[in-house]
Amino acid sequence: MHNFNSGPSVLPQEVLQQASEAVLNFNNTGLSILEIGHRTNWFIDVINEARQHVKDLMQLSDGYEVLFLHGGATTQFMQVPMNLLDTGETAAYCDNGIWGSKAIKEASLFGNAFVAASSKDKNHTYIPKNFQVPSHTKYLHITTNNTVEGTQWHQLPEVNVPLIGDMSSDIFSRQVDFSRFDLIYAGAQKNMGAAGVNLVVVKKSLLGKIKRPIPAIMDYQKHIEAHSLLNTPPVFAIYVAMLTLRWIKKEGGLAEMEKRSIEKSNLLYSTIDSLSLFKCHVAKEDRSHMNAVFFIEDENLQNKFLEECKAANMVGVKGYRTVGGIRVSMYNALASESVQAFCELATYFNQKNS
Repeated sequence: MHNFNSGPSVLPQEVLQQASEAVLNFNNTGLSILEIGHRTNWFIDVINEARQHVKDLMQLSDGYEVLFLHGGATTQFMQVPMNLLDTGETAAYCDNGIWGSKAIKEASLFGNAFVAASSKDKNHTYIPKNFQVPSHTKYLHITTNNTVEGTQWHQLPEVNVPLIGDMSSDIFSRQVDFSRFDLIYAGAQKNMGAAGVNLVVVKKSLLGKIKRPIPAIMDYQKHIEAHSLLNTPPVFAIYVAMLTLRWIKKEGGLAEMEKRSIEKSNLLYSTIDSLSLFKCHVAKEDRSHMNAVFFIEDENLQNKFLEECKAANMVGVKGYRTVGGIRVSMYNALASESVQAFCELATYFNQKNS
């Protein structure tokens, strides 16, 4: 089975094995990981290890705090402005796709959401460059990888305001100067683990500056004070994230993840570009290493190709419902052999139908 799902997505086999064993007997305690208390030393050790792996991989100072929260990245669309944007203040956003657009909509409930840059004019097939962010804005929010549209920021914008990154779909896939960000959030279900937990990495000096009351469960500072245990956390999802982070470090860290990612995406794009039936509309310099989005312009042929993918045990290749087409997601745990198999099928299909 070749798992190209965009999320929840493929996980390392050894992580699946370890997690399945822990469901029956966690660390020889005689209890399932699903049964242990979240305030026991057993779980405290898990979340502390996960937190340390994040800081090690990101090479961040003690000025940053690592949180594991409920709600996924979508909750952060509102939680970020709730904590950082006072009534009447302005935050800058990049509208580079569906998730950025959703974040803008939520931010407008708490203050002014200024669209600093947009790729809407070309159906979000590129990343804007050389845009200006007004100095009075409280922060700039970007989505570093656009899962639906297949674009990625390969160079971070230079700004003089705090930078906020939704890194849900390319977190831990490449080497980044994470200290350029003041806050990062990411749903776990792409490169970091199972669905059900959201990672938030925040510079502590960024917080505590707004006058608006914040509900305790939405207040980053309250979660920091409680070490992500303000309420019962998603224990199993955090455990799987810890195992996945441990696997990333064991495999060679972010340098190795980036090397594999570039190799897989180069193979995929070079194949697609060489085939007459397949068209990728994304600007070459902005193509995502995580999610390749492309089309067969003849819809009947495209549906036929999707059926052949299904017959070849390739799942998750149908494009997002608002975009259509074909999408191949190439997260950390996807073996290069799966990309090779897809390229061979696409080449054979092109030869047979062109």
